[in-house]
Amino acid sequence: MYQKAFKLLLLIIISTASLQAQPLKVQHDLTVAKDGSGDFQYIQDAINAVRVYLPKGITIKIKNGVYIEKLEVYSTLTNITFLGESADSTIISYDDYSGKGKLETFDSYTVKVMGNDIRFENLTIENTAGRVGQGVALHVEGDRCVFKKCKFLGNQDTIFASGENSRQYFSECYIEGTVDFIFGSATAFFENCQIHCKSNSFITAASTPKWVKYGYVFKECEITAAEGIDKLYLGRPWRDYAKTVFIDCDLDAPILAEGWDNWSRAGVEKTVFYAEYGNYGIGGLSIDRVPWSHQLSPEQAKLYTKEKVLAGQLISEGSNSWFNK
Repeated sequence: MYQKAFKLLLLIIISTASLQAQPLKVQHDLTVAKDGSGDFQYIQDAINAVRVYLPKGITIKIKNGVYIEKLEVYSTLTNITFLGESADSTIISYDDYSGKGKLETFDSYTVKVMGNDIRFENLTIENTAGRVGQGVALHVEGDRCVFKKCKFLGNQDTIFASGENSRQYFSECYIEGTVDFIFGSATAFFENCQIHCKSNSFITAASTPKWVKYGYVFKECEITAAEGIDKLYLGRPWRDYAKTVFIDCDLDAPILAEGWDNWSRAGVEKTVFYAEYGNYGIGGLSIDRVPWSHQLSPEQAKLYTKEKVLAGQLISEGSNSWFNK
């Protein structure tokens, strides 16, 4: 009997010591620095240290440096701002791609964001795999996610803006790529961004669900192209109900007269919604666009504000300003 009691006591002591040895999750600001001057040297270590479902927002400050990491912000993490020291010198980099071992497109990300209310500012996210197929830099499925003054560098499939009920806001960002380099099912609003095309191809490949009102909206963006590029399309439908709209954009790139492509799928023209309004530049002439695309009226164009596009299902008035915080 005494032996059993002793074993039970020993188990209790070991279990208590084990619990005490586990680090407590934090809910305060953190700093990541490669030189060891911060709380962590690796960004993922900082992510892993944060308490799940934070009751209030925190900031993870990231000092200049090239962080060669494959990052995931889990679905249980919310209310985190990742703040870089400099968009040009705070760089998150990785080189995975579809076909590398058993990896597929959706495993090829450099940064994967599954949590809600996540914000990235003033940093670069890049996929350096090169032109070897699909290589995602940013994979984002979280809702109410904001990317401000960031750079996204890659080739095919640079940004996977997805999540059937997710909303994402990109402001003053630089995005470059080759084929379908902004793709997915999210409702995403791109404002004052530069979209740079590195090959003759398609800029967007939305897969907007049938029941979603908006897909991708580009407002006051600049579309540019590398030297030698002469055949660009604004988009093609990855899925049948793709929705993409360009409003008041400087199409300073050789967009083909037809503007849009049906991805060789007869009948999809009846379900997609591709539209423009007030675009200008060498690719902005819309008189010869495919007949199944739309030219918005001034009244229709006024409905495409970020407040309306990113509103979602509001609980109360004023709850749709998450992108301005």
